[in-house]
Amino acid sequence: MAILRPVMLVVGTLAVLMGLLWVGQGLGLIMWPKSSFMLGDPQWAINGSITALVGAGLLWLGTRNGRGGQ
Repeated sequence: MAILRPVMLVVGTLAVLMGLLWVGQGLGLIMWPKSSFMLGDPQWAINGSITALVGAGLLWLGTRNGRGGQ
């Protein structure tokens, strides 16, 4: 599990950041890049929320103490 922990932290961080970007684009708050098909599409706000939640879960798992609280 010690090898998996850094992987979960990196993947979780990237998933949260990517999800937040998608939410911003889907809601029309982030209009970058100008040619993106995701801009102003509410479906991408939903997809981004789910992605960010999965990333947050990975971060939580990656930071948990693996010894049962000891």
